Amino acid sequence: VQLQASGGGLVQAGGSLRLSCAASGILSSSVMAWFRQDPGKEREFVAAMRWGRGSTYYADSVKGRFTVSKGTAKNTVYLQMNSLKPEDTATYYCARGTSPDNNPGSYYYWGQGTLVTVSS
Repeated sequence: VQLQASGGGLVQAGGSLRLSCAASGILSSSVMAWFRQDPGKEREFVAAMRWGRGSTYYADSVKGRFTVSKGTAKNTVYLQMNSLKPEDTATYYCARGTSPDNNPGSYYYWGQGTLVTVSS
């Protein structure tokens, strides 16, 4: 199983970015999630999607600003991030599991991370 996250970069506050995660072996029972982490801090849940049902889940801190969705390419998941704030600055990771849990320990497979920096 491989997950490859991309799309990070530098953006001004109020701007938008779209992250992509290309994953192998996604099943209809899979849950695809996004987490983020600042150095010295714990990995934080951002959003998740049940692949088969399409139901989505969001952290309160990003609700209404971020959207997780299936990508146009097979086995790709997007994280559309709008109205970005400096506190959104972090390395973002995609992960695959079987339950939309906000505990990173519930996810079996992880991508390598992509850095998002939001300037004020």
